[in-house]
Amino acid sequence: MRIAFLSLAVAAATASAAAVAIVPAQADETGMAGMHSWRKVGRKTCLSGHQHDGSGSGPNRKVAEWQAIRSWAGFTELEYGSTWANFGNAIEKRMTCSGSPGSVHCDLLATPCRPF
Repeated sequence: MRIAFLSLAVAAATASAAAVAIVPAQADETGMAGMHSWRKVGRKTCLSGHQHDGSGSGPNRKVAEWQAIRSWAGFTELEYGSTWANFGNAIEKRMTCSGSPGSVHCDLLATPCRPF
């Protein structure tokens, strides 16, 4: 009787592990995005009425923009997880830059979206 019970328990554990293994994994999410309203934009899911900002500086506009995007993505990932932090998925992007060659500063606003 004890061996039959043990065999049944091992079979159940194996079946459970196999079921978990076939569930597709998603990128990490912190769960914080749930405090905001969401909306669908095409295939993306975006935060509704909530934007994140970023800023960056560099010797030229290209570097300053890249630094601003990194700043935006870093904070977005910290707050919501990497699923939301891809700047390519963001909408309502606004970048303003000022300065002169040798010293440029950019500020960025964008709405985080995840690709599904």
